[in-house]
Amino acid sequence: MKTIKTLIYAFGNPGRRDDGLGCAFVNELKVWINRQNLEGFEFDCNYQLNIEDAHNISEMDLVIFVDASMEDIDDFVLTKIDESADISFTSHEASPGYIYYLCKELFDKNPATYLLHIKGYDWKFKEGLTTDAKKNLSSSLVFIKKQLQNRQKLIDEFRLSNISK
Repeated sequence: MKTIKTLIYAFGNPGRRDDGLGCAFVNELKVWINRQNLEGFEFDCNYQLNIEDAHNISEMDLVIFVDASMEDIDDFVLTKIDESADISFTSHEASPGYIYYLCKELFDKNPATYLLHIKGYDWKFKEGLTTDAKKNLSSSLVFIKKQLQNRQKLIDEFRLSNISK
């Protein structure tokens, strides 16, 4: 059976309270993956995405970007990233949608790609997550661990929803 190459890629600034949710997520998930002895996982955590990341995701079967969210969502939400996603780029930030777009355009690859938004509350220059953000982190980890038990299902659901009409 082929190993599913999976990248869990968080971005955000741990020095800005809840903006560090993504990196905290990666750190905790990495421990769980190692304990479960699951294969095929890679992890990354940066302040922001870069256009070079298009090459990194082109070598994966499944990519889950993780970021703190200021949006009015419940604890967390997992959304699909595809060619209809926001593909904005500024000199300071590339969105997951833009990275996916570049991956497709430059490398003719389209890994199953998702964005896990975890609700944050405080963005001040201070380290450490708020109590409510920690609860959301915990809930999102429970959810993703269950999803990662069957990565092929995540890939299949992504592919089914990308069928051209």
